[in-house]
Amino acid sequence: MLRPTETADTKPHNDHLDRWRDRIPGIALCLLIAAVSLGGQAVETLALRHPYVDAIVLAILVGMVLRAVWQPSERWQAGIAFSAKQLLEVAVMLLGASLSLVAIAASGPLLLMVVAGTVAVALAFSYGVGRMLGLSTKMSILIACGNSICGNSAIAAVAPVIRASSDDVGTSISFTAILGVLTVIGLPLFIPLLDLTASQYGILAGLTVYAVPQVLAATVPVGIVSVQIGTLVKLLRVLTLGPVVIALTISAKRIWEEDSMVTTTGARNRFTWVPWFIPGFLLLSALRSLDLIPDAAILPITKIAGFLTVVSMAALGLGVDLKLLGRIGARVTGAVSLSLIVLISISLALVHLF
Repeated sequence: MLRPTETADTKPHNDHLDRWRDRIPGIALCLLIAAVSLGGQAVETLALRHPYVDAIVLAILVGMVLRAVWQPSERWQAGIAFSAKQLLEVAVMLLGASLSLVAIAASGPLLLMVVAGTVAVALAFSYGVGRMLGLSTKMSILIACGNSICGNSAIAAVAPVIRASSDDVGTSISFTAILGVLTVIGLPLFIPLLDLTASQYGILAGLTVYAVPQVLAATVPVGIVSVQIGTLVKLLRVLTLGPVVIALTISAKRIWEEDSMVTTTGARNRFTWVPWFIPGFLLLSALRSLDLIPDAAILPITKIAGFLTVVSMAALGLGVDLKLLGRIGARVTGAVSLSLIVLISISLALVHLF
């Protein structure tokens, strides 16, 4: 029944406005957590020159701690859910603007094959270890992508494709982040132990360290050659995220069914469709490769994608059950640790090619 002053045309419009009004409190909360997290990263940068724990991890942790002491009521849920899903999907789409096929081709076939091969082997091994330790299909995929490609960013990009839960995302990011920091601190020890050159160490850092800022933190003390090579190899590793996301998109329906989360035929049909942000990712990547996106626009787009990812991680942190961390923490730690050991071993074997 329409109100006396309401017509059939205005009712959908009003419903749309009501949905947005319902989202405002939750979105504002996630924005506040994101601002605190970015502030924490800025303090780290000022004090240590590089952020060892980036804003993505901080947002997850702040959200988890807040959830542990305060359960958000229904008033907050619409905005939190919107931030966790839609904003993250937009961020993934925008990442396509930083993927250039021309840049991949210019790096040389040998280095490209080494990076792609390392990522492929690490993905397969990490996934296998996760499943062997009893982790779910989705958790195993998140850990494999985080370890093999680019840590938190890869986990955040893959999560909406495989419909990972807040608990899975929060847990995988938390444990991967801890190992990522330990890797940055311990990796330079291989220089005297194995008598690595600056170039070899740069390749090692690029193949093993999770995030680009962490690569800088691990290579700056060694010298400019290590920094340049490590950053190049790391960026090539990041570029493999595109093909991995596409492959997971094709397999998304099977992944969903393997975790026994599909119960009706209607639900199965829904996941045969490609998520909207994947075509957007591919379109932006194609435009970037054809130089139709100017270089001056890449940094702002990347910054926006990064900010939206931090906001989404705040929302996901608010949905993490800390009791779950206690139940599966040992298995996740084992999966991440074994995967990292294998990744470092493969990388050490390969650096002698250069």
